[in-house]
Formats: sequence, structure tokens, C-alpha cells
Amino acid sequence: MAPFCELRPLLARGDVPAPVVAPNGGRRQPRSRLAHRDWRSAFTEAARERGVATASGLPLQFVAADDAGATAYEAHIAATGRVPSRDNAHDLFNAMVWLAFPQTKAALNARQAEEIARDGVRDRRGPVRDAATLIDESGLLLAAEHETCAALARLDWRWLFGPHRARWGTLWRPFAFGHALIEKLLAPYKRLTAAVVCLPLAGASQRQVDEAAARWLRETPLSPPQLSHLPVLGIPGWWPANEAPEFYADASVFRPAHRCPEPRRAGAEGVAFNGGTP
Repeated sequence: MAPFCELRPLLARGDVPAPVVAPNGGRRQPRSRLAHRDWRSAFTEAARERGVATASGLPLQFVAADDAGATAYEAHIAATGRVPSRDNAHDLFNAMVWLAFPQTKAALNARQAEEIARDGVRDRRGPVRDAATLIDESGLLLAAEHETCAALARLDWRWLFGPHRARWGTLWRPFAFGHALIEKLLAPYKRLTAAVVCLPLAGASQRQVDEAAARWLRETPLSPPQLSHLPVLGIPGWWPANEAPEFYADASVFRPAHRCPEPRRAGAEGVAFNGGTP
């Protein structure tokens, strides 16, 4: 994991990919906050200004890494509102995502804390915590159409990146969510893959996506097979090389399409997740 001191010069120059600086799909984090030497305090103040809180309403604070003591990380956040944060890029990006998608992060934390309260911290997390961890670390929120979600579930890259390519960024809006995913975008590689939460909300705003994803997390059972997976450098606008059609011909990254069941459809305000494997 990159130390924050190594990241600071990049942030000061703005020499980082757009999905890193703007994981909320376009609204850049103020550079003064990103490059602040006491970034935990700067982000705590930003969280206070925005009213960011846990699912139970506790104001969010970013604190030293040892703040939780022997308490499980997610349980500590849920009980206190205090987010233990190391001085590195990984935890900085976690703070960024809390500010960008506060409702989704709060709902995700609540699900994790509920599982820990019921079952304790075990050697195996179980399907709910496994899925929650995938979303938290490697998640990408995609506001699109039912047909988009279905194409992603069956790995139909030709449909997604061929005739419908122009819909990316307008009708189909990808939002980097997982803080490990965002960190890896600092040194991207072609096989870099996200666990996708596909929302049937084509053209939705960041706030609408945050509300819909949080609602789904509160109301629906979780397990890893519910998530599709997408090589993120294939997203138009995220990597210059994907302008060439042959970029998608690499079957070791963009595996051939296959038939699988259609994703469960939700109402206009619901959320559909799709089957798939990493």
C-alpha cells in the first residue's frame, strides 16, 4: 500500500487518473483537502459539514489507526462513528468514498457490524461479509439499464463496448466505489477488475445512486454470486488504449460471452444485481 507521503506530490500536481480523484463520477475532491498534511482532521471536518454519519446517526470521524484497540474494525465504526485510518493512500481513498457515498458506506458498515454482532469474528466471514467486503474494497456502482445489467451478467463485451459504447458516461454512469480499486488505479493494469453493483437507474445522479445502493444493502441478502465483474480499463474514457476495438479481443481479460439467467428485475426505485464470477 502506498504511503500517503508518496501520494501527496501526485495530488498536488493533479497527476492522478480521474476515477481516483473523483470516485463520485465527476465532482473532484478539493485538492487542498487531499493534500492536507493532517488529512484525517480535514476529512473529519468535511464529514461534519456534510452531515456524514453511521447508520445509527453517529457523526463520522477519521482517527488514528490504533483507535479500535481489540474491537473489530467495522464494529468499532458502527459503535463509535470513528474510522481508524492509517497514513496511506488506501485509507485516504476510503475516507474519500465515505464523503462521496455516505449512505452506501453507512449501510455497508451496518451490515458488516450486524454480522459480527451475531456471529463474532470467525476464520471464515460467511457470504454476507464476503460480499460486503468485495463491494467495499473492489466495488463499482453502475447506473445503467436492465439490458446493460443483463449484458454484463452474460459477459457480452461486444454489446457493451460496441454499438452501445457512446452510452458510457452519459446514460450509463460508472462510479468507482471500492477504495482498493481506486488505489490500484494509481498503477492500473489491464486485468484490474471491479465487483459491479448494477443499478437499473440509467443516467442517475451520484445522490440517486447512493440512495439506491444503500437501500438495496439494507433490504436484500448478500452473497458474492450476486455481483458481476468488469475489467475497468475497458470503460470508455477510463483508459486511452480502449479506443481501439482490438483492446477487447484479449479473451484472457474479456472472457467470451455465455448464457446465464437474466438478473432479477427490480422496480424503478429498486436495484438489480447480476450473477458472475471474478
